[in-house]
Amino acid sequence: MTATAGNSAPVTQKGAAYGLGIGPGEADLITLKAYKILQEADVIAYPALEDGASLARQIVAPHMPKGRIEIAIRIPMGPPADSIYDAAALEIGEHLRAGRTVAVLCEGDPFFYGSFMYLFGRLAEAGFPVQSIPGVSSMMACAAQLGAPLAAKNDVLQVIPGPLPADRLKSQLADTDAAAIIKLGRHFAKVRQIIAELGLTDRARYIERATLDSQKMVPLGDLPDDATAPYFSMILIHRRGDAWK
Repeated sequence: MTATAGNSAPVTQKGAAYGLGIGPGEADLITLKAYKILQEADVIAYPALEDGASLARQIVAPHMPKGRIEIAIRIPMGPPADSIYDAAALEIGEHLRAGRTVAVLCEGDPFFYGSFMYLFGRLAEAGFPVQSIPGVSSMMACAAQLGAPLAAKNDVLQVIPGPLPADRLKSQLADTDAAAIIKLGRHFAKVRQIIAELGLTDRARYIERATLDSQKMVPLGDLPDDATAPYFSMILIHRRGDAWK
């Protein structure tokens, strides 16, 4: 294993798996602890599109050590695919039994809607040492980029997935001080209509691909009527407009 600068003692345990929160997109938002584990890992696994690249690997590309075993976990879009995670857990488990350290990359934070949680459950239940390393979540990054604090004082903050049925989404949004609406994608038009019905358009900020070179952010009401949104997009709403007011 590679010794980390300023600390000769390894930060990893042989035969253990680590889910690394690597942040929302900007390479430098990886934490120091996640970076150290990445450098010491024997095996590096990451989610990837079924027939394409891995955003997680792209994020950490400037920090990737050479000569490591890599595992691309091909995950289809949509609900978690149990068979995919079953197979990945078995493959990772073989490396753990051989005494190798495995780092699993996860965009944002592993336990905030992160795909790593499905591997964590399987590996932990199989008796392997496994740990989640916190990362900068997309919600925190979006708030920072927008200059829009999420909540203050005794505000209630809700995280609302865009795929929710319209009636539930509306009831959740109608009864909160602040909200982060995630997973927009093909649900964007529905979400935008509900926000308008609740009279919250002027309190809503839209952002996509936060911290990446392709980042876009704009007041929700400034988007054209036929605008679409990628999966990696978010709307932040605060009823006071700004949390500090």
